Parts: sequence; C-alpha cells; structure tokens
Amino acid sequence: MLVAVYAIFALAATSRAAVQIATKFHEAPLAYLLSAFAAVVYILATFALARSGLRWWRIAVAACAVEFIGVLAVGTLSILDAAAFPDEAVWSDYGRGYLFIPLVLPVLGLLWLRRTARN
Repeated sequence: MLVAVYAIFALAATSRAAVQIATKFHEAPLAYLLSAFAAVVYILATFALARSGLRWWRIAVAACAVEFIGVLAVGTLSILDAAAFPDEAVWSDYGRGYLFIPLVLPVLGLLWLRRTARN
C-alpha cells in the first residue's frame, strides 16, 4: 500500500511539474523546480521501497528523509516568504494542496522502514 501511494505521488508530482515548467515556468520558477525535485524524490522512493536488499533499504531511508526535510523546509519557506512562492509547489504549505499527505507520507515510510529493518 505504501509503495502504491508513493507511485501515485510520483505520477502526480511529475505531471504537475512537467505542466508547470512547460507552460508557465517564468511565473514561479522556484516553486516549479521544487515540484520537479519532489517528483524525483517520489520516483526514487517508489523504486527503493519496492525493492529488497540493504542497498535499496538505505536508498529508501535517504529518499524518505530528504522528502521529510524538504516538506518541512519548503513548507516553512512558503509560509515565511510567500512572495517567493507565487504558485504552489508540491511541498508548499506542508503539502496543503495534497491534503497534507506529503507531510505524513515520509514519516510513515520511515516508520515502515524501521519496522522492516534487519538487525
């Protein structure tokens, strides 16, 4: 289920970023580039979570951690400096445009990875 949600977010973030960058990049380049970065993180997390082995586990942990830090950083910046974000990014306002799932998803991912880690 977790991999499926990540796959949906990978598709959504990639689609959103592609349309934004292709059609109106000049309006909010920072927000749109951050959406593209989020898409890459979601794609990487999806593949890593779907694979087995220590290497993929480590990549999944790194992807989820980067995602969580990104959501917190972009969410905070988008509130403190709204002028820098004239349009929303995936992680703007802590993922408000996506029902705050981007804020909760990496926490769930990290908890799941912790639970499935081999000693």
